[in-house]
Amino acid sequence: MSELKYPDDRRYHAEHLWAKQAADGSWVIGITDFAQDQLGEVIFIDLPEAGAHFKQGISCAEIESAKVVSPAIVPLSGAVVEVNAALNDTPELVNSDPYGQGWLIRIKADDPNEATITAAQYKAQVEA
Repeated sequence: MSELKYPDDRRYHAEHLWAKQAADGSWVIGITDFAQDQLGEVIFIDLPEAGAHFKQGISCAEIESAKVVSPAIVPLSGAVVEVNAALNDTPELVNSDPYGQGWLIRIKADDPNEATITAAQYKAQVEA
């Protein structure tokens, strides 16, 4: 598993999603490299509508791979301000670039200080 990436510039949820604060103060949310590796080839993503609100620990989307349909558990509570429309036509971006073009949603966080885990804590969890 050493080839998997766990960037330190974002916060993580134990259920395999990350959050990274954007320059405008919103938070970009996506799945981790570990999660996309476990899912295999992603073939469809059911994203929420802009304006939807999710509490931390609740599924904000469903990710379908050739193996399984998996919930995407949001790492921070907040309202969706944007969804990654590119995933409608190219859901495989989640596999090829999970920390970049494969992001899922952008939210306005209710509480940016809500408890999450660090990259090191997440890596220790998944590689245990």
